[in-house]
Amino acid sequence: MPDQRNMMIAVSPELTIVVGKPEAVVIPAQAIALAYNLGTISDCATFAIAGYGRLDELVAQQAVGTRIVLLVSAAVLDRMERATPAPDAWQTFHIPSDLRMIALALRECDVAGEAGELYRAAKAVELLCETLRMRDGALLQPLVATGALPRSHSLRIMAARRVIDERWNEKLSLGQIATICGLNRESLTRGFREMFHCSIAEALAHRRLDQASRMLLTTDLPIASIGYENGYENNASFARAFGRKYGLSPSDYRAQKLAA
Repeated sequence: MPDQRNMMIAVSPELTIVVGKPEAVVIPAQAIALAYNLGTISDCATFAIAGYGRLDELVAQQAVGTRIVLLVSAAVLDRMERATPAPDAWQTFHIPSDLRMIALALRECDVAGEAGELYRAAKAVELLCETLRMRDGALLQPLVATGALPRSHSLRIMAARRVIDERWNEKLSLGQIATICGLNRESLTRGFREMFHCSIAEALAHRRLDQASRMLLTTDLPIASIGYENGYENNASFARAFGRKYGLSPSDYRAQKLAA
């Protein structure tokens, strides 16, 4: 089995996957780089998009075993009708949990041989497409000071967001989230609203209702069970919250979507 901490997979002449710091790397022509520093659930997770003129700088900064880099020919972005970064471009963003999960699946794959390489290649393409979709849709949070928030503070707020996105099914309290990300409750509450324009409770409710909507369409569980699994103690409170978000009761939502 290849060393998962340091590996290079040349998927095609236009796409190379780099994990850690392997001895040799195949670089596509006029490659741009998407470099993901995954961090942990309670610390910094960021990624950079760099033009081909800054690849040497990016590689020099790469930490062994903690980063995934996709090297992609600019021609690929042209065919996808996605904006290509300028040669000297360097943009850094927080990693949303959805992207982090794809990147972790790529890195942590324990399948050996050709099957493992195919899996990683598929995840790399998924990661590339989702990253570009979110970038072009202005859905990414730049790694810069936001309003009055210093950079270090914004990193902790993003850690809180990641706790919500990845541990939404636990009984999380504001105090627990504040402790995990290293802020007091007042600073967390104020900073979270400034960055995301909603409260911690609203973000948790949104994440839980999003999962409930998926379960309504992909399982045959009773509606009351789905509500309970997503943090609602009774069917009435679940139905009210679901109706506010989707404009339909859970039963009507399930019936309408499945009939479509």
